[in-house]
Amino acid sequence: MNKRAVRSWVMYDWANSAFATTIMAAVMPIFYADVAGKNLAPATATAYWGYTQSIALAFVFLLSPVLGAIADVTRSKRNFLIFFVLMGAVSTVAMAWIDEGEWLFASVLVILGTLAFSGGNVFYDAFLPELVPEEKQDMISSRGYAYGYIGGGLLLAVNLAMIQFPEFFLLPDTLTATRLAFASVGLWWLLFSLPLFRHVRDRDMGGRPDRITPGIVAEGFRTVGRTLRRIRRYPELLKFLIAFWFFSDGINTIIKMATIYGREIGIGQTDLIAALLITQFVGIPCTLLFGKVAERFGAMRTLITTLVIYLIIVILGYFMKTALHFYLLAILVGFVQGGSQALARSIFSRLVPAGKNAEFFGFYGLTGKFAAIFGPFLFGFVGQLTGSSRAGIASLALFFLAGIVILLFIDLEKGKAEAAAESAESAAPSPAAR
Repeated sequence: MNKRAVRSWVMYDWANSAFATTIMAAVMPIFYADVAGKNLAPATATAYWGYTQSIALAFVFLLSPVLGAIADVTRSKRNFLIFFVLMGAVSTVAMAWIDEGEWLFASVLVILGTLAFSGGNVFYDAFLPELVPEEKQDMISSRGYAYGYIGGGLLLAVNLAMIQFPEFFLLPDTLTATRLAFASVGLWWLLFSLPLFRHVRDRDMGGRPDRITPGIVAEGFRTVGRTLRRIRRYPELLKFLIAFWFFSDGINTIIKMATIYGREIGIGQTDLIAALLITQFVGIPCTLLFGKVAERFGAMRTLITTLVIYLIIVILGYFMKTALHFYLLAILVGFVQGGSQALARSIFSRLVPAGKNAEFFGFYGLTGKFAAIFGPFLFGFVGQLTGSSRAGIASLALFFLAGIVILLFIDLEKGKAEAAAESAESAAPSPAAR
């Protein structure tokens, strides 16, 4: 294991988590409701934010598996990751120029940034089984999420200070501070991605094309088609993807809709951002804790435990009324959020045939993003129908229940054997070669 490459890989979570905290979870949802959507009704602004997330993730859903297949063919995961980081940094910095009432401009930039964030994670995640041996994947994956909590939380803390006390930073007002916060996310994302660009390389397996041609793009589509046709050969992986479809819908919807939901029911901006900042710092030790727990009790059992806690969270969220309630739920989310995502990633990495990491992590991203299209959309749609988003929160319980039930029927050892058999078959020479 190349320790420098692993440290650089972990550091990317530090880099891109600033987008997850400031843009997806904390500052942008409030800015979208209060500034970009100033002339919209509160429930309409919430709905438009949900639709924005759904559109962004629809693009990710369409592109992820094909991009992953192309990256496997060309051994170019790193190049794709660099492209998405640059795209994300530029679109995030551009958010500083959003003005009052420009909800459409804001939505376009959020869509581009979310596409870059999610698309980049396809290739970032796919490096995990190449860099880390199986017995250390739970811990390294958890460490990545922990670093993400630290990096995202630190920048969010600075941004919160700027927004609350702009005069201390020699800024004229809160609006200017908020716009500067958006620009800081893009620069942070780019700066702390540089170690990964320098030290992490695609595994050299020979036969790498010099450039991407139309033929390689077509091969990427054909590879996706072949994978779809033969995915039934990996029944345990398929069951895990279905379970992931359900529980990731719930997790992603909570992340993206919690703040604007809290704003809608009357919780103040300071309380909303401060509670989410608490989530980040609670998440740091708890993510590492779940990595340790998984080493002792098993990754699957530990993942199911985190989802049971999420089920409790959404039930309590339906009854949330005060800032204190939001703080308590934020602490609970911080307790399980990083651990659940890290363990899902490391479990999936064990079920993937060797040499097909980017392609299958494209499907992993596809599954989560396909689910996440419906969660925010349903949340917003129910809010428009009822005039309140509480029913949307309640509906998330079904997603967690379904995910838990399916996970209970997955045989992880059998899934690993299926992946190993496919890898051995792919490595065997063809009859013609013999």
